[in-house]
Amino acid sequence: MPERTLLVRYEGSVQGVGFRATVRRIAQGHPVRGWVKNEADGSVSLIATADSAALDGFLQAIRKSRLGGMIDREVVEPAAPAEGGGFDIRH
Repeated sequence: MPERTLLVRYEGSVQGVGFRATVRRIAQGHPVRGWVKNEADGSVSLIATADSAALDGFLQAIRKSRLGGMIDREVVEPAAPAEGGGFDIRH
């Protein structure tokens, strides 16, 4: 199955609550690569690359985790593939 990459921007109470660390921990249970980082406007962005099923499962796991209650808005759009392997927190 071909890979796809998504840029996801989360808005809400998503900074200062362990959001990035939790996303990284969730990513470790899914065959995805990419990164997550805080944005200056208070949102959190992530890039994730995987096959469609793995990517959908990863994003669904984020929504179903304790983070789901912190997310007011989720904006998803296609993006360029994540470089490298693994899933990192960017600063």
